[in-house]
Amino acid sequence: MPSLTQLLIPRESRAGETRVAASPETVQRFCARGLRVRVETAAGAAAGFSDQAYAEAGAELLPADHGAWAEADAVLCVHPPAEEQLEELQSGAVLIGLLAPYGAHPLARLLNSRRVSALALELLPRISRAQTMDVLSSQANIAGYKAVLLAASALNRYVPMLMTAAGTIQPARALILGAGVAGLQAVATARRLGAVVTVSDVRPAAREQVESLGGRFLAPPEQVPAPAEQGGYAQAASEAFLEAQRQQLCEQLALADMVICTAQVPGRPAPRLISEAMLDHLRPGSVVVDLAVAQGGNCAGTVPGQTVERQGVILIGADALPCSVAQHASALYARNLAALLEHLLDTPPATEEGIGLNQEDPIVQGCLFTHAGDCLRTDVLGEAAEKVLEVAA
Repeated sequence: MPSLTQLLIPRESRAGETRVAASPETVQRFCARGLRVRVETAAGAAAGFSDQAYAEAGAELLPADHGAWAEADAVLCVHPPAEEQLEELQSGAVLIGLLAPYGAHPLARLLNSRRVSALALELLPRISRAQTMDVLSSQANIAGYKAVLLAASALNRYVPMLMTAAGTIQPARALILGAGVAGLQAVATARRLGAVVTVSDVRPAAREQVESLGGRFLAPPEQVPAPAEQGGYAQAASEAFLEAQRQQLCEQLALADMVICTAQVPGRPAPRLISEAMLDHLRPGSVVVDLAVAQGGNCAGTVPGQTVERQGVILIGADALPCSVAQHASALYARNLAALLEHLLDTPPATEEGIGLNQEDPIVQGCLFTHAGDCLRTDVLGEAAEKVLEVAA
């Protein structure tokens, strides 16, 4: 591996994004591997990582008007960089981050035209070897934790049972929709606060995990086949199943003080689990936090990034919760990326040096979005995927 392989860590440009793709800890790891790490000034400021900390870890600090994009062998990012920055990348450069590949035709065309090898972390296979690289899980953990804190803060009552001289206060009831990573962390957090927790999930196998955390599992409707699971993710449910599930949830909504919605399907709109009519079952003062709001929402009436009051019920569209815990979200994200990059460095193709992209490796094969002018995951692009294969002249 060449000792001067250049790694660029940019400052995120998306509005409201506070995370950064590398921490001083991971920069130190990269430098120990012989990489030349270049970090834009103030890249980690919103996450609590100072320029001095990066410099002490071995990074070279870059001013805002730097020209390092054209020299970078690899770029680590949270979200895709701006189009003008991507156009500066040299042929063969590697881009790693949350690239939102589903339906991303313009991005795929641009990456192909520059012959950039892009690894989309959303496509990382959920296998045991890739657990340390699983960005979605580390960020979902934070979202599930913070969702419960938001709900508890907005709730008009205590969460735990309290015995006072004026009488006993009964514990709040929490309903968690979805028992994935975010849902299970929401269960654990709600239980730590003292809530009585009920969980609904389409997978009967989730019962054991829910009950181990102290929650009560609401078994999915038996009369309609539950959706299958593939690659660690639940597949989209049929409308018949969703209707049966909604009928089952009406009773639970009448009892709930706070509802945490976490159900999502990769590349598809989020399933609508709570309809407008079902919201009438919630008592005034109760709170709904919808983590799936950016994908259309599990709950009717939620708006990304906004809190809406509907007949006394508080609806919170929580679309960027990891950004509200920027330091730990960045630290975990950076470790995930470091694990992936080190894996690439340790398994190079026989004909190349530096950052290797062995397409026979299941990790690379799963998340390699574009490479050498081709889109390798046209399955995630949806309709007219063939158009992205046209490399710009």
